[in-house]
Parts: sequence; C-alpha cells; structure tokens
Amino acid sequence: MLSRIRNFHLTPSQYLVIASVALASLVLIVMTGSAVRLTGSGLGCPDWPKCYGGTVPPADVNAIIEYGNRLLTGFVGLAVIAASVLAWRRRPFRWHLAALGALLPLGVVGQAALGAAVVASHLAPELVMLHFILSMLLLDAAFALVWLSRYETNARRRSTDRLGVWAARCLIPLGQLTILLGTMSTAAGPHAGEHEGNIVRRFDFKGGETLQWLVERHSALAVVFGLAAVGVLLILRRGGGDRRATRPLLALIGLLALQGAVGAIQWSLELPAAIVWVHVALATFTWLAVLWTVATAGLLEPRRRRAAERTAASGSPPAAAREPEAAGVG
Repeated sequence: MLSRIRNFHLTPSQYLVIASVALASLVLIVMTGSAVRLTGSGLGCPDWPKCYGGTVPPADVNAIIEYGNRLLTGFVGLAVIAASVLAWRRRPFRWHLAALGALLPLGVVGQAALGAAVVASHLAPELVMLHFILSMLLLDAAFALVWLSRYETNARRRSTDRLGVWAARCLIPLGQLTILLGTMSTAAGPHAGEHEGNIVRRFDFKGGETLQWLVERHSALAVVFGLAAVGVLLILRRGGGDRRATRPLLALIGLLALQGAVGAIQWSLELPAAIVWVHVALATFTWLAVLWTVATAGLLEPRRRRAAERTAASGSPPAAAREPEAAGVG
C-alpha cells in the first residue's frame, strides 16, 4: 500500500484537469456567493456553521440558498486540497506549482473564517467587500496554477514587445479598481442582504447620494478601462507588435461592452436582483479575461539576452570584448 502511494504520480495533462476543476469550483463559489447576497439570503442561516442549530436547513428558500453555498464551499475545499497535495505528485515536479497550490487551501480556510465573521457582523459592508476581494485573489492563484500547468518551463517563447507586454499588464490595476468600485456600489445599493426584517448597514458616506456617487465613478472608470483595452489592442497590432494576446483581448473588450449594456439596463430598471447578479457574473469572467490577456502576452525577453542575440547576428564582438583591443592600440 505504501509503495503504491510512493509510486503514484500524475502526468502534466492529468494534473491540468485537477487544477482546472479547482479554478471552476472557485468561479462557481463566487457566483453562488453573489446569489446569496442578492437574494437577501446572507442571514438565511443566522448561525454558523450550522443552520438554525441543525445540519439540515429549514424549508425556507433563503436558508436553503445560504446553506447550499456553504456546502459548495466544502466541495471547493476538496478541489483545492486535491490541487495542492497532488502538485507534489506531478511529474516532472515543479516547485512553483506546489507553492501556488498551497495558497489555495489557505485562501479557502481564510474565506470560511471571513464568512463566519460576515454572518456574525450582520453583513458589515467592509467585511463583505473583503470576502469578495479574497475570492478574486483566489481566482488569481487558481488561474496562475492552471496556466503554468499547461506549459513546461520555458516552453513558450518570451516576448520582445516591451511596450505591448507592459500595456497589457497595466490593465490589471484598472480592472482591480473597477471591480472595487463595483463592489462598493453593491454594498451601497438595495441588495445589501437584508433578511426578514434584519437591517443591514450600507455604505452611506455621502448620505442619500452615496449609491449614485459610487455608480457614477464606477461607470466612468469602466469606460476608461474599456478604452484602455482598445488602446492595448492597437498597440499589439501595430507594426512589430506581438499579437499573441489579441484573442483574449478581443474577448475582454466584448465582455466590457456587454458589461456596459447590462449596467445601463440594471440602472434604468432600478437594480433588479437578477440583472445585478448577471453583472457580477460578467465581472468575474471579465477579470479572468484580464488574467488571460496578461498571461498570453507572456514574459519579456531579458535585455541582455536580446543584446547578445543581436550581436551574434551581426557578427561583431560585444563592446566588452573590444575594449582590450582598443587599449592595446593606445
């Protein structure tokens, strides 16, 4: 038995499936978590980890939604533990996969603890935001695990398009700020998670104008984000640009356009929960598209290596090799 365990190994393709399941489960938990909030089910189970003191929720829609989300968290835990442990059995072994895999169960444990704090605080908006942000960080780690599992070390060529790669990377802070303002808007809006008369505190630092103030800034930043994505596309498609990231960038631009349409519809209809949920779901996929774009743009070729390759191509020795000759002439 012990020999079987010692000899148990995974191929790169087998481990890629496990890492992909972990990523999909984390995306799913973001979707169900937002459904919990938007349906007012955040306090559907007022205690944690049980629901009204039992292991089976009562026949109440909000309690079932909330408890179902908790059960899904259990599946997510198993998926990320598998991705973490089995990274050590992948052959060839790669230490950075093991390191990324170790982050996932730690993040899920942190999410569970934070979820308990959210319930205990009666959905304090700051903690709810932190809960969502931690979900995004977990998606970052899971996406990186999947992406790096697809390719062996140095299997992808490095890019020499410094402008294009850095332009793509600049989409990350823009996307983060856009999502942050969107999360704050939700925490100030009508879907703060109230349930059966429980009053949930909302962001109100601008009084009755807080929601509109946040939505206006979120919308303006989303427009800047979209224009920046189009600008990056033009940079990548210029003469001499590295066009590898064109496809994910087009997907990102399409998602941002769809986000704008859904945002306008939800505002004109006074924020119905179902459309707000679609907006949150699209935001999640938009963020994944940002990660996909940056990953596809690739790593940059070191400047020294590029200089050495140019020198070798021209047939002239590097400056350091010519200096002794110059000194000898003197």
